Amino acid sequence: MAHVLIVGIGGFIGSVLRHWLSGIGQRWVQDAFPAGTLLVNALGCFAVGAFWGLVEYREWFSPETRIFATVGIFGGFTTFSAFGYETFALLHDREYLPALVNVGANVVGSIAAVMLGWMAAKAFAV
Repeated sequence: MAHVLIVGIGGFIGSVLRHWLSGIGQRWVQDAFPAGTLLVNALGCFAVGAFWGLVEYREWFSPETRIFATVGIFGGFTTFSAFGYETFALLHDREYLPALVNVGANVVGSIAAVMLGWMAAKAFAV
């Protein structure tokens, strides 16, 4: 139960940061391009890479802190950071085909899922 609370608090922090930074990024460009989302995804990927680099090379952070940061804060901030880290880990381990499949399945699959959800809602609403 303690891990759920740790993740929830971290998720709250990450979600608030995402909302705030995404708005700042979008105001910078004042355009239809989703620059706020791009900013959040890039920052989240950088942060999770730096965090796990410190875990791996310096053995910093307790297991509870790792859960708080990765699942909570980074997960609330952007799940794209998990996608970026997992793809990087596959590339780092020279698992090139699984990395490519991961990218394709996540990007194309997610867009297809949005389209299918939209179509289902439209069919239900009519």
